[in-house]
Amino acid sequence: MRRISLASGVLPEFGPVDIVEAAVAAGFDAAGLWVDAGEWTDRTTRETRAALAATGLPVLDVEVVWIKPDSSLDEHRRVLDVGMELGARNVLCVSSDPDHGATADQLSALCRHAEGTGMRVALEFGIFTEVKNLAQALGILETVGHALGAVLIDPIHVDRSGTTVAEIAAIDRALLPYAQLCDARAQRPDPADFDAVITDAIDLREQCGEGVLPIAAMLNALPADIPLSIELRSAALRETFSHPMLRAKAVADVTRGFLETLTRRRSSPRASAPRE
Repeated sequence: MRRISLASGVLPEFGPVDIVEAAVAAGFDAAGLWVDAGEWTDRTTRETRAALAATGLPVLDVEVVWIKPDSSLDEHRRVLDVGMELGARNVLCVSSDPDHGATADQLSALCRHAEGTGMRVALEFGIFTEVKNLAQALGILETVGHALGAVLIDPIHVDRSGTTVAEIAAIDRALLPYAQLCDARAQRPDPADFDAVITDAIDLREQCGEGVLPIAAMLNALPADIPLSIELRSAALRETFSHPMLRAKAVADVTRGFLETLTRRRSSPRASAPRE
């Protein structure tokens, strides 16, 4: 069974301790935490570390480093520093800088900052950013040329960007420390309508198996043991489950059921028998 992590976006209105406790209660294997460098304090770190120590839960990733033309590298490093203190294995990065060379420079600096920790610096692509698709992300990472650089796959951004499953299957496995998982509706937003793109990404995701994305094929194209961050940003889930533990459990139960179904299908004699 694949390891699953509760992404911070499932519980955007809650703090890191709530996310850790909800992840444990729901049976997740790890959690992802949102780190706002301007609001995160030493007290937040102490309280979060205490919750992690009490539960034994690992942190799969922290987010987000948002690269912009006028963004501060020191602020980005602060996100990494918090992640290091929490034992995070990855930091999620996106870029709104149209200059891909400048984005590569920032990512290179972050990779150097993470040296000695093993933390991976994962670049996420999507039409809501200036790194629109997988090909652009891989081009930037080739320029970075650092072992800690990585690419992050999110099914909704794969679909909306026109990236194919074949492209995912061709990615160097060393660039894939983890991936995200969700489903989505068939209707794609107009890429020129930024508000619609953002609404699609933060409010309209679907539980695994309840949308139309080829997520089974995407999973087959990824390493079999890759940890999955369940990035289920959904207004419907937020409205239905106001309590963080209940929402986390609803997501975990559906995700586990979906993954178990895929496993059964792959192991069934009919699925493995050659076609005549």
